[in-house]
Amino acid sequence: MEPKKKLGRGLGALIPPAAVAPPALKEGIAQIEVEKIRANPFQPRKEFKPERLAELVSSIREKGILEPLILRRRGDSYEIITGERRFRAAKEVGLKAVPAITREASDNEMLEIALIENLQREDLNALEKAEGYRILIERFFLTQEDLAKKIGMDRATVANTLRLLGLPQEIRDLISEDKLSEGHGRALLSAEDPVLQIALARKAVKSELSVRRTEALVSKLKAQGSKVKAGKDVNVAELENELQELLGTRVRISHRGKKGRIEIEYYSEEEFQRLLEKFRQFSPG
Repeated sequence: MEPKKKLGRGLGALIPPAAVAPPALKEGIAQIEVEKIRANPFQPRKEFKPERLAELVSSIREKGILEPLILRRRGDSYEIITGERRFRAAKEVGLKAVPAITREASDNEMLEIALIENLQREDLNALEKAEGYRILIERFFLTQEDLAKKIGMDRATVANTLRLLGLPQEIRDLISEDKLSEGHGRALLSAEDPVLQIALARKAVKSELSVRRTEALVSKLKAQGSKVKAGKDVNVAELENELQELLGTRVRISHRGKKGRIEIEYYSEEEFQRLLEKFRQFSPG
């Protein structure tokens, strides 16, 4: 059995409790040229909200950088351990150098610190949190319980957040863009069918459905689906699935003898136009 990789020294060992630089630099804090600094390669944050960055830019213009970055040396340059938002804001302001503390850190320590520092911030979106949890669990062979203790969460919260990674990419994008919340994502997971999940996600965005209304809609459609499938011919059910994958929306087929009906659902004018374009592509002319 492969031995567990030990976690690094942690944030506290690399960052002094009072690592805040007043106008006069404290001992151990140096001015490092911005052009020599590189982003943390293990940074879990994929998006830096423009409005939050703009606030930091304004603050730095007025007061400068009060809290130094934590860096590790890599040859003639440096990599950020913590402080990437401050670094980006400093570049926006046009600073040539920033106050920083240099520390030694292994790749594992860089990863651990970058993830945990970000996971403890409230502005990380749910998908970034889920990806951070996944990386920590896989890289350090942690259980969900271990991880929950380390980041100060309960295990159920960690488990529910990780489940979001099982959603279709379109829905994950909507959550990342703050068009849907983590609660919406959890509600959609219970729909199970990816095609139905996507259709419901689009409706939730279009109609600005609350999490509770989304949950109710999922429950209603699941109940309807169970009743329909209970007495459905296997071949008809397979054809339904084929059409759903082709059209990207929910399809129902009612078939009796030589006659039947095909129902194709849409949830907005845009969705209707998208389906029309698909049908036009199938026409011979």
